[in-house]
Amino acid sequence: MKKIFAPMLFASASLQACDAGTGTLPTGQTAFFDSLFTLCGQAFEGQMVSDDEVDIGSDWDVRRVVMHVRDCEENVIRIPLHVADDHSRTWIITRNSNGLRLKHDHRHEDGSEDAVTQYGGDTVTDGTAQRQEFPADMYSKDLFEREGLDVSVDNVWAMEMSLGDIFAYELSRPNRFFRVEFDLENPVVLPPDAWGYEG
Repeated sequence: MKKIFAPMLFASASLQACDAGTGTLPTGQTAFFDSLFTLCGQAFEGQMVSDDEVDIGSDWDVRRVVMHVRDCEENVIRIPLHVADDHSRTWIITRNSNGLRLKHDHRHEDGSEDAVTQYGGDTVTDGTAQRQEFPADMYSKDLFEREGLDVSVDNVWAMEMSLGDIFAYELSRPNRFFRVEFDLENPVVLPPDAWGYEG
């Protein structure tokens, strides 16, 4: 897998975006993706800041949580999530001709895909340079219903960023709100083997 680490190639990737078929995206989406790209190669520690009862005492609440903006290509950014020793989650943000797409790649330790994986959604509004929202797409809705997770069909994920301050990840739906914030002011160093589970 090709790895491009920002900021060294940040300008180059931005200039090549149109040639890659992304077309002209709303300014907010372009700015959000480009800002995220500048974080590539860095890792940041986070903490849960929401207070839904279901999350109190969970690994997200009591364990160390780290996001690693690891792999950056022209129009794809992969961010493995480390929750203590669980490296099974990766966020994948893709820039295409229709906007931005968020997918959740969940894998087992041997690299095989979990039964619930590749779910997420596409932006349906312009959003802003600081915040983008991703309502569940039809693939995700079908997956959730098939796996008995009907409550998740109304999921809306969001990512929010203020460079030099925080990066936030949210999940919301009726009667459910989850948010974790990562400290962008203080990058952390990960051990060489903290790369997530790959297929």
